[in-house]
Amino acid sequence: MGYRVVVTDLDGTLLDHGTYSWDCARPALDRLHAENIPCIFATSKTRAEVEHLRREMGNTHPFIVENGGALVVPQDYFPAALPNGTVRGGAITIEWGTAYAILVEALRRAAERTGYKVRGFSEMSVAEVARVCNLSQEQARLAKMREYDEPFVVLARTRAGSLRAAIEAQGFCWTSGGRLHHITGENDKGRAVRTLMELYRQAYGDVVSIGLGDSLNDMPLLENVTFPVVMPSRHAAEVRRQVPRAALADRHGPEGWNRAVLSLVSTQPLP
Repeated sequence: MGYRVVVTDLDGTLLDHGTYSWDCARPALDRLHAENIPCIFATSKTRAEVEHLRREMGNTHPFIVENGGALVVPQDYFPAALPNGTVRGGAITIEWGTAYAILVEALRRAAERTGYKVRGFSEMSVAEVARVCNLSQEQARLAKMREYDEPFVVLARTRAGSLRAAIEAQGFCWTSGGRLHHITGENDKGRAVRTLMELYRQAYGDVVSIGLGDSLNDMPLLENVTFPVVMPSRHAAEVRRQVPRAALADRHGPEGWNRAVLSLVSTQPLP
């Protein structure tokens, strides 16, 4: 059937939207580990946040950060050398994202031109990020270590104008997650997933991929996997309209993730 890989969003998917707990997903995570099925995190979170979570969960596989800004692969994970990668912190990083400072300035210009009042992570203190995202102070500190993606909230609109259009007119992209809007360069989770799946194909042959996500920024991920699964959320209906072949998980967050992954892994034979 092929080499199996699970690619997953984090917030609102593998992690509970409110508490960030993943306890309910332990049975499926244990099953993936027992059957040597990689679990790939593809998230809007920073590298610092994901590295912390990987240590906590014992995950040793590649990961995708900041909405496809970069793919990070542990050194010697694949037998062949990776193209266009740079070695950093014991891993090889393939970057597509735009430098953070450029995104911050592009958002400022777009808001000014369209009469929007926005507040991005670059303007927020650690305490404010913690409050907005329901994070601990340490988690918020890691969340502010942005490289390729500026999360922001819209506070007010003072005149007619499209913030999205103003962002796109500068050559950048707007997407939304479970809590925040994001401005990024011309990168998304889908491009990073395609690159990673090709690396698995080169190493192991045919690949069968399971993908899970809950928000608009997960659509490119879901479009590039064999079995896409949408988690219940306020964005679920729109995501399913855009990815009509996607299944809908029957429960929210890690509980639904656990049930969906166990069901799909059980129906697919070992590679």
